[in-house]
Amino acid sequence: MTHTTDTSLDDADFPALVAEMVADQAPRVFAVVLEYGEQIDAQIAGWGMALDESAYVTTVDGRTQYVLTEPENALKYFPSPANTSAYLVWATHPAQSA
Repeated sequence: MTHTTDTSLDDADFPALVAEMVADQAPRVFAVVLEYGEQIDAQIAGWGMALDESAYVTTVDGRTQYVLTEPENALKYFPSPANTSAYLVWATHPAQSA
């Protein structure tokens, strides 16, 4: 998706317009977390990003990647042995959580 305007922008306005466009279209980042027991231990098994109409996830070692129709489908590809739960955790940028 592109952003166009009918008005002429001076050089100082263009970077702000581009930054706004990037912020509006940025994907959301998530982690696939494996939790062992009931809050005994956890590890990040994969990282993903959700786009408008699809999602992408990769294992933390980068050896396996998946293109998905929605982020929750990533859980199908991370096995959960007995007493282990897999779930998504949405990442927030430190500036967003302040």
